[in-house]
Amino acid sequence: MRSRYSAYVLQLESYLLATWHPDCRPAMLDLSQDRTQWLGLKVKHGLETDDAATVEFVARYKLNGRAYQLHEVSRFVREHGRWFYLDGKFQE
Repeated sequence: MRSRYSAYVLQLESYLLATWHPDCRPAMLDLSQDRTQWLGLKVKHGLETDDAATVEFVARYKLNGRAYQLHEVSRFVREHGRWFYLDGKFQE
């Protein structure tokens, strides 16, 4: 989770795509026009069971001078020793 957050901060599209599960990965990303200013990540909870994991996190950011937070519970799966992002549900 932390590495994907860092990849968003650094706009590393190839890393994000490589860590997205092939069954749900978008065909492409274009972060070049993204003006999000990422401010921090707090991992609230993580649970790993065999080859599946969930991570609850809050990512803080600014967009056009206004502060926001993204609160999500993400699902990951491990295949062939590598973790892949599946999806996430936003939390209130």
